[in-house]
Amino acid sequence: MATQDDYSLLAPGPVNIHPEVRKALALPMIHHRTPEFDKILKKVLTQIKTVFQTEQDVYLLTSTGSGGMEALLVNILSPGDKVIAIVSGKFGERWTDMAAHFGASVLTINVPWGEAVKVSEVEELLQKNPDTRAVLCQACETSTAVAHPIEALGKVIQKYPDTLFLVDAITALGAYPLPMDAWGIDGIVAGSQKAFMLPTGLSLLSFSKKAWRFIPDAKCPRYYFDIRKEKKANAAGETFYSSNVALIRALDVVLTLISQQGLEKLFHDIHRRAEFTRIFGLKLGFTLYAQSPSNSVTALLVPPQMDGQKIRLHLEEVHNITIMGGQDQAKGRIIRVGHMGYIQDHELIRLVECLGHTLRHFDPDFMSLEHISNITTEAKNWLEQNP
Repeated sequence: MATQDDYSLLAPGPVNIHPEVRKALALPMIHHRTPEFDKILKKVLTQIKTVFQTEQDVYLLTSTGSGGMEALLVNILSPGDKVIAIVSGKFGERWTDMAAHFGASVLTINVPWGEAVKVSEVEELLQKNPDTRAVLCQACETSTAVAHPIEALGKVIQKYPDTLFLVDAITALGAYPLPMDAWGIDGIVAGSQKAFMLPTGLSLLSFSKKAWRFIPDAKCPRYYFDIRKEKKANAAGETFYSSNVALIRALDVVLTLISQQGLEKLFHDIHRRAEFTRIFGLKLGFTLYAQSPSNSVTALLVPPQMDGQKIRLHLEEVHNITIMGGQDQAKGRIIRVGHMGYIQDHELIRLVECLGHTLRHFDPDFMSLEHISNITTEAKNWLEQNP
């Protein structure tokens, strides 16, 4: 069995888990209706607001991030409501499908994969459809590693008093600045397996005051994801359904670690890994896929005549490093490297070296062993010079 010392999980989620978090996950189970857990839950629900950068309540639902995406929709929509969906990859497609499934009238802005949405397109569509109930957008479209202009979109959407801005920040929140209140975000969701460096199983979400104007009267079917139940239970110091004790207790550890280092340092470290990956990815012969690259994940176009899926598989089977490949139209064309979680510098150096050897495995003439050695040395020096 691989240990964290000989295995690197450098995917855009799930991610490497901090040693202190692993200790928390190994603790004996306690009941979720006890004073001990109530104290932990209260602390977590208070501290989590700092990461969301909001004064609003944040809710913890036992689900994957997709469950949180559904929760944002069903708590503000009624069948027939008009929704503008920005689709630039697989997860934009998923959210569009969800909205249509719940009876929304969906207007789609299709953005070429690898590109960010133009704010002017959203503004123009809103002008033609001022009765739009919600605009849906990924902060980072995980399948393409594109970061969308959330702050600029928020400024446009705020002009419409009855239009809500919903943001899928599952691969963004906690990885780079995304202040909910300051940027006019009305509904936002994060996932535990990303920048919160936990296993999959929690979706974390929040609604603005503006959104709460619509939540009581929303007519979409909702039961488990009815946020009104959770709000009432949280006010009494509990979760409405059985709490995910292990993950919430581990989240307490994560939030303490974030508090100790500060959000700015957290964002800096993730940006540093992203910058490193872009610089040395290019030196190895890759090119950037995203025109507006996210700091949470980097998508690299593989060299011509090579297959990204084979590169990814070889890296995992031979070098014990997990990254991700592309999906749908990007399958085989890109590899995706995540920058969130507990990643140490020696893992970054090893990634560069092993990627070089992997490329050489598929084409011995692509680069020499000396070239791989030189790039690896450059990588070490760069990390020392850019702490």
